[in-house]
Amino acid sequence: MEFEELEKEILKIKERNKKVETDKAWETSITRKVLLFIFTYLAIGLYINAIGVEKPWLNAIVPSLGFLLSTLTLPFFKNLWKKYIYKE
Repeated sequence: MEFEELEKEILKIKERNKKVETDKAWETSITRKVLLFIFTYLAIGLYINAIGVEKPWLNAIVPSLGFLLSTLTLPFFKNLWKKYIYKE
């Protein structure tokens, strides 16, 4: 390989790494978690309202909070999984 080709390959790898780092930052961001909570709350609230449950917007809070808590605890369980179960 020529020096220029190697340089192009290195630039591709750096661009890919930057994209992966950005994606990882998004996955762990509080913004993503808040948006997931809001969209979950709205979807559940609309569904509960459509099926005629009393106080749909109040009842939509519990499953939305449950979903939010599950996303907050995933990193803890991921670390346990990596430590005790996952073997490279």
